[in-house]
Formats: sequence, C-alpha cells, structure tokens
Amino acid sequence: MTTARPALDPELHELLADMPLLSQLSPEVLAQVRPFSSMPVEPLLEGRAIDRREVTVPTKDGAPIPLSVFSPANADRTTGAPCVYWMHGGGMVMGDRFSQIDIPLEWLDEFGAVVVSVDYRLAPEATGTAPVDDCYQGLLWIAGHAAELGIDPARIIVAGASAGGGLAAGVTLLARDLGTPAIAAQVLIGPMLDHRNTSTSSRQYSGGPGVWTREMIGFGWRWLLGDLADDEVPAYVSPALADDLSGLPTTYIDTGSAEVFRDEDTEYATRIWAAGGQAELHVWAGGFDALYPQAPISATARRTRTDWLARVLPTYPAA
Repeated sequence: MTTARPALDPELHELLADMPLLSQLSPEVLAQVRPFSSMPVEPLLEGRAIDRREVTVPTKDGAPIPLSVFSPANADRTTGAPCVYWMHGGGMVMGDRFSQIDIPLEWLDEFGAVVVSVDYRLAPEATGTAPVDDCYQGLLWIAGHAAELGIDPARIIVAGASAGGGLAAGVTLLARDLGTPAIAAQVLIGPMLDHRNTSTSSRQYSGGPGVWTREMIGFGWRWLLGDLADDEVPAYVSPALADDLSGLPTTYIDTGSAEVFRDEDTEYATRIWAAGGQAELHVWAGGFDALYPQAPISATARRTRTDWLARVLPTYPAA
C-alpha cells in the first residue's frame, strides 16, 4: 500500500506540472541529465557589481579542485567581509560549483559577503570521503587566504543545498574535530544527511516520479559509498551517523514537508539541541525554494534564511 504523503504547495505543484520528473536514476539516465544539472553563471552576474576569480586547490591526492570566488566590486578589502563557502546540490552525482549559486549571491548583495563555491568531485568518479575531503581542502584555502580575500576569518559561513548541505555538515564536523578552521555558522538547505535512507519521509517519496525520490537518493549514496559496508561509513560522509553533535557552530536548517529529506533534517536539528547547541529549524509546508525561487513559499523561505544570517553575522564583528 502506498504511504500517504503531504501534498506539494499549490503554486509549486502547478510549476512542476510542466517539468519532466524521474522516479529513478541509472547510469544511462545520469549521463543524459548531468550536462543539464547546472546553468551558466554569467546571466546571474549581469547587472551586478561583482569581481570573479577562478583558482584551483590541490586535494590530498593531488587532484586540482576548482574554486570560484565572487566578491563585491570595488569593496574595501581591509574591512573584513563575511565569507559564504558554498557547496552545491545534485545527489552527489551531478551539478557543479554554479548550481544553486543564486542563493549565496543574494548574500553577496545583502551583506557584501565574499562567496566561494567549490567544484568537489562527483561519484562514481570519486567515492567515499573524497567529496567531503575536497570541500574541506577548499575551506582550509579560504582560511589561509583570508587577508588576500578581504574576509574576516571569524565570519566564515559554511552553506550548501541538498547533497551540498550534507557536505557542509560533514565539513563542519571535520573542522570541529580537527580544530581548524573556525566556522561562524552553517546553513543547511534541505541537506542530504543519512545514507541509510530509511526515514518515514524517505518512504513517503518513493515509488513514483519526483524532484528527488528515495530511489534516486539511494542511487547517489550507492555510487558514493561503493563497496563500503554500513559500519564502515564515516560520519563526515553521512553526518546523521555522528555520535556527538556538540560543539557545532550555530546552525540553520530548512526543509520541506513534502520532500524526501524532511525527517533526517528535523532529527539533525533535534540532536543539535539535545547536545546543547543552537539551531534554527524551518519546515516549509509543501516544499520550498531551489527550483522555483519565484514561488511565494520559496520567496518566504529565502527571506527567512537571509533574516537569520542578518542576526547571526553581527555577532561575529570584523576586528
């Protein structure tokens, strides 16, 4: 029997009616959709006073990882701007550093933030800890080049959506456990946190087409984890496995009631509270903002997220 599920927001339902949705991924389907999993960044930069710089950072195994750095043009590089370090979504198997980049670029406009986006390696070409390690190396580069970037190292925000939200959570756990670098806050947007993929919301969004379904997420996890057994999966890769969520920076988590990650996301916030940490959680009725930012519920979700950042950033003033 099909599990009953919360309905999509009416505006989102109408917008999605014209979008071809999948129920499963396969290697053949992935090869077809990967080229369309990111939009060109140039149209987003038109009309904005933004300086763009491209750099590469070596990983632990020597592979070059591209980073895109977006800074407010003509900004005073001595004042110590906040920095948003962005990790894109795509189920660990698609997307690039420009995927969903419109989200952090709003914070460049709003706060004068420097935005750095990382092109971590995708599964199955990279497996296990490789993607989260790539993202952590990018974070180390940011912290080591804070003066050059004109950022305040005490105001580095780690953020990501979907798979990128899971990677952001993993990077934050790594930085906590390794003692560096300092992270002021983490913003986890519908994060992909649990490779076990067994929650109620996961089962609800199974057996039919959707933006992301349980079957599609399972495909991404299988390709990322390869031959790893459940007891071999590191918490940095699947952050829901972390035994201890204490000592994390203040956290923002949002998710939709009508999406596959809902329950693992709400549980992560609950466990941060249980460990004595600070987290703000929003569950948007019917879904929210990544695909259709113009929908009313999407605009509300984005505005609420930005308002939270406005409250958090002054707590970490530039020196």
